Amino acid sequence: MNNDHRGIRKHKVVRLGRPAIAAALAAGIALTGVTAASAAATSADAAANAAGGEFGPYGYGGVRLGMTLRQAEATRKIAKKLDGGQCSGWDLKAHPTGRSGVGLYISKDLGVALIDAPKGVKTPEGIKVGSTMKQVKNAYPRLDTTGNYPVAAVPGNPKALYYFLSNRGKVSEMGLALKNQDCTN
Repeated sequence: MNNDHRGIRKHKVVRLGRPAIAAALAAGIALTGVTAASAAATSADAAANAAGGEFGPYGYGGVRLGMTLRQAEATRKIAKKLDGGQCSGWDLKAHPTGRSGVGLYISKDLGVALIDAPKGVKTPEGIKVGSTMKQVKNAYPRLDTTGNYPVAAVPGNPKALYYFLSNRGKVSEMGLALKNQDCTN
């Protein structure tokens, strides 16, 4: 605190950047008995999410596949875009899709059924919009190309799959979906 010429105390405001906040969080976690390795992982996760983050294997941005509508709304991370019969369309607030887009679908029966990948995110295997289809095939050797678009089993989540749309040999869109999702074809 500083005193001005009239004796009034003034507080100096210090703004911390993301790295400083992550370090402070890690230090606080370490004081509670969490190991340094897991605190460092938490800091790394926070930094990764700030830069785009990891997409899958269970969800993205605090929204997980299979969450009920009530659970997904409770995250306060989604915004409703459209009503539907079986499914409603939503956006992640942090990644709005624009007027005609939808970022995720919530099924009345299955909960969060499908999440489209926002720009800049990668699967744990390193695939993102802009990756080549050759990279996709290398990352997911059992890529199924027999349907309307290539799909791959999600490592670590037997209930989910990734789907990939491509243009000129590069991923133009990708998503994470329940294998039995009932919202899109």
